[in-house]
Amino acid sequence: MLRYFFIGFALFVLLLVSMTGLRGWKSKRPPIELFPDMVRQAKYKAQSESDFYSDDRSARHHVKGTVPVGYAPPQGNSSSSHDTMGDLGPYQNIQFSASPDYVATGRMGNQWGTGIPFEATAAVMKRGQERYNINCAVCHGASGMGNGITSKYGLNGIANQQQQRIRDMADGEIFNTITWGKNTMMGYGATIQVPDRWAIICYLRALQHSQHATIKDLPEDIAAQKEFSTTAPLPAQPK
Repeated sequence: MLRYFFIGFALFVLLLVSMTGLRGWKSKRPPIELFPDMVRQAKYKAQSESDFYSDDRSARHHVKGTVPVGYAPPQGNSSSSHDTMGDLGPYQNIQFSASPDYVATGRMGNQWGTGIPFEATAAVMKRGQERYNINCAVCHGASGMGNGITSKYGLNGIANQQQQRIRDMADGEIFNTITWGKNTMMGYGATIQVPDRWAIICYLRALQHSQHATIKDLPEDIAAQKEFSTTAPLPAQPK
């Protein structure tokens, strides 16, 4: 019985020494790690050589056409087929959220503001449609009803952009949600530049209007046509 006591006491002392007795000791030898930290993983450091590639460089060239985040893309003249913004409008200066004004925060004082901070031209709307389809439609769906492809694979809590709550939401608050995210939605402030966020809001408002428009929203000359008479029912909204 006494033997087990001494064995247990010796193990306890060994454990105590291993936990506290070596604290503060310094050694040039690498530490013993059961699970090595990532900082000491096998990797190439910047500007280091590599015998794996024929040019002896560890870093690879950027993919052709790569544009660093925050830099303006090439800006052609207004007649260029690649210039989707016409006269470039708000895209003269590509920017990410860095200033405290309305255009970069969505706030007017201590409240959410409403209104697009530049002219919402057809080119801006087209740009917003493109950016929406790339970044938003996968979850919110092409019509904004929260029925994107991710909803088919178990992602819950996707906001229906057609609901009255979001239709009544200030543009600035939607801008803030795009920038920082909300609930299960991640923030896109680091990947979608400021003018594109406003362009997406322009297109979203058009989507919302398309699903809730009435005959009174049509110009008088079109509303007077037979096919748009007040007696004819409007097309059914998708469920």
